Amino acid sequence: MRDTGRTAVALLRRGALVAGLCLPMLAGAQETLKIGVSGPFSGGSAPMGNSMRLGIRMAVEEINTYVGGVLGRPIELIERDDEANPEKGAEIARELAEREKVVATVGIVNTGVGLTSIDTYQAARVPLVVAVSTGSALTARHAPSSTTRSYIFRVSARTEVSNRFLARHLVEQRDFKRIAILADDTGYGEAEKADLEKALEHFGLAPVTVQRFSIGDRDMKAQLAAAQAAGAQAVVMFGIGPELAAIARDRAALGWQVPLFGSWTVQMRNFLDQAGAAGDGVMAVQTFIPGSQNTRHRQFVAEFARRYGADAMESAMSAAQGYDAMRILFNALALAGSSDGERIRQALESLERGVEGVVTTYIRPFTDADHDAITENMLVMGVVRRGRIEYAFEDDARRSFALRRKAAAP
Repeated sequence: MRDTGRTAVALLRRGALVAGLCLPMLAGAQETLKIGVSGPFSGGSAPMGNSMRLGIRMAVEEINTYVGGVLGRPIELIERDDEANPEKGAEIARELAEREKVVATVGIVNTGVGLTSIDTYQAARVPLVVAVSTGSALTARHAPSSTTRSYIFRVSARTEVSNRFLARHLVEQRDFKRIAILADDTGYGEAEKADLEKALEHFGLAPVTVQRFSIGDRDMKAQLAAAQAAGAQAVVMFGIGPELAAIARDRAALGWQVPLFGSWTVQMRNFLDQAGAAGDGVMAVQTFIPGSQNTRHRQFVAEFARRYGADAMESAMSAAQGYDAMRILFNALALAGSSDGERIRQALESLERGVEGVVTTYIRPFTDADHDAITENMLVMGVVRRGRIEYAFEDDARRSFALRRKAAAP
């Protein structure tokens, strides 16, 4: 029987799994290596959760098929639906870390869920690789330092990073000075709002109004009217697909042509479908745009559709980041040569060679001082056109072929 741990390390050194290399699966019934998957697989956030879950599954199917797993054992995913409920998320974290004894977990979509979960993983020394959630607090609470060994990692753009990028676009490129914020009242909406306010302060600006709404709200006319009365030159909205679609529709119904910017979630299928023509022109910061001409991007989208169906990718960024997070974890497990949480943590901080993903090829995505893999230079501006998310600027589309290396922290 082939030593799959050594095979995995060999592939790590080459930078990626090779799809055409068909190594034999491990024979017989074997003990599996348990990895947790936590996300919202039902409810309003399900498009993100299910797309992330399928991205993770796709990576694991490749790993188990082509190299038989890792550490001599096939990977088994222990999947749990947190329903975007913080209390449920906390319960799942305890179950996965303490009862299921997973060696690591990949997932977390909603910031509120993450904030109730990360303490459990940190205390249990079980690495958590956040694939979708962007709230800055998730990697800040247990930030790695000379005195803190953090087990919380992330493969998505934290709100502090994405909002610095957005603020520069709004102020430096578009010369907007009067900006309104409409944000949902979840932990995610609060994180986005606070980090955009912080980014605007750098330019000596403050939002002309901040309006809040709740999950399930479908009438946003009062919030938009307040923004219009405040003389907003641009409106930035933070939430998930259905609520953002309601804002876009109500803006159109009011006949107000103000430029509309959204959180990355405008690329969710439930925003694109529900906003319809009213969504055209909405812009948002993105890590991955599925319409790219990048060969790697196109192969991922095509293979995802082949495996799970043409309509399965309801949130492209969630799918891509879930896939990438699992590939990074696989490479760390192979490098660690162990299922011990401390060894895995050290390996995640030491991935010197490139890990080929969809968003980019990750070269040293984490260090002992920085557990966020995505930096500002990896971001692009997307725009909604005819019911799909596309590159807002041709230069970004051309640069989609380039390797986007992680930049030093500011």
